[in-house]
Amino acid sequence: MTTTTDLVSYEDALASYDPVMGLEVHVELGTKTKMFCGCSTELGQDANTQTCPTCLGLPGSLPVVNATGVESAIRIGLALNCEIAEWCRFARKNYFYPDMPKNFQTSQYDEPIAFNGYLDVQLEDGEVFRVEIERAHMEEDTGKSTHVGGATGRIHGASHSLLDYNRAGIPLIEIVTKPIVGAGERAPEVARAYVRELREVIRALGVSEARMEMGQMRCDVNLSLMPKGSEKFGTRSETKNVNSLRSVERAARFEIQRHAAVLGSVGTIVQETRHFHEDTGSTTSGRVKEEAEDYRYFPEPDLVPVAPSREWVEEIRAGLPELPLVRRTRLLAEWGISATDMQAILNAGALDKIVATIDAGADAASARKWWMGELARSANESGTSLDELAITPEQVARVTELVSKGDLNDKLARQVIEGVLAGEGTPDEVVDKRGLKVVSDEGALTTAVEEAIAGNPGIADKIRGGKVAAAGALVGAVMKATRGQADAARVKELILEKLGVGEG
Repeated sequence: MTTTTDLVSYEDALASYDPVMGLEVHVELGTKTKMFCGCSTELGQDANTQTCPTCLGLPGSLPVVNATGVESAIRIGLALNCEIAEWCRFARKNYFYPDMPKNFQTSQYDEPIAFNGYLDVQLEDGEVFRVEIERAHMEEDTGKSTHVGGATGRIHGASHSLLDYNRAGIPLIEIVTKPIVGAGERAPEVARAYVRELREVIRALGVSEARMEMGQMRCDVNLSLMPKGSEKFGTRSETKNVNSLRSVERAARFEIQRHAAVLGSVGTIVQETRHFHEDTGSTTSGRVKEEAEDYRYFPEPDLVPVAPSREWVEEIRAGLPELPLVRRTRLLAEWGISATDMQAILNAGALDKIVATIDAGADAASARKWWMGELARSANESGTSLDELAITPEQVARVTELVSKGDLNDKLARQVIEGVLAGEGTPDEVVDKRGLKVVSDEGALTTAVEEAIAGNPGIADKIRGGKVAAAGALVGAVMKATRGQADAARVKELILEKLGVGEG
């Protein structure tokens, strides 16, 4: 039975208590095979078709470590400024749950492969907050339970459950922070920024797509409160498997308010796991949280220790890409934009698209303009992300090239992009099919200009009298006559020439 607690306001909670957070992030590695067997990790296959005696824990089966999984773990550790163990080993984490076919999880306990690191994260206003990393260790994922017959999709109220072991044994890296203190009222924002930055690091390393909506990256939010002036941590709760950046922030905020309400009514915080509810932004009790001793960890007898050579570690370090925060800082200076502009680009998910468009030949300003303008609008209207739009950075770069050459103006370029998004072909094919090139024939332009002047004698007289700004009306008439396919700047020049007026 779930009990509810009235929340105190966020401001009142922070007036009396300091939040302490711990974030545990699980990342599914993008290896082709599982961590300890040769089964495929391909998504979307029929249930229980990607299993074998090893990942099902059948008697007599023996695990073998996935070398790519180990290398990926080292890459992550180095990117998080961790020390890499010279010698570490796997352990058995013993607990019963139906989606654990072996009744234990092969993980690492007191000897992780990476430890004692940090990640600097940037908040919305540009402030950088350092999050200390306790450890990053290797383990395997569990299977998937589907609870059928209930209203919530959870086991409570379900009539039966279905088990799919395709995911059992997929390589995971669990990244655990040290207690995050000193964030104060910005603690939920720090939590969100940390998970976002970690996701960017993981993607930059190429070890996982880290798509939270697909479960490839999940966050457990541990939170406790300590009274102002105290140095003793309170009892923590752990909100499990939060799967979006927004939800990480909301879960931390809700738990701060809930803890403060319980403590303020002289209640006791129970150390437990909790479930986050997207629809309400609230959490509810799951089960009492075990301590490490309850798992009866012991060294995995069927796996040899992992002892990466220092030469291999340094070779991996030398191959690391430029990390996201360093890259953003460099681009911000190169592009001459503000931190607010960069944050808008990040929020839109446009940074990689813009960079790829520049790499394809566009200038930085044009690449930003199209991705943050027309293309962001199209994505918003269709309810998709920029990644899902049917246009490539190379095609956007081609549109900017056609504009810079004078073959298109902005209005025509928007129509070209519209055609590409509609599946009408490449930018050049859309231009040809729709007849969208700028009218550059001086004879045709001159004729259109003369007709506009003849049709608007009053405006022409104003321009001759020195009111050059009135030329805009004639430019508009020419643009209308040419279906927007004239170069407006050249049209204005021709109008002033015909009327014998200089721009000065």
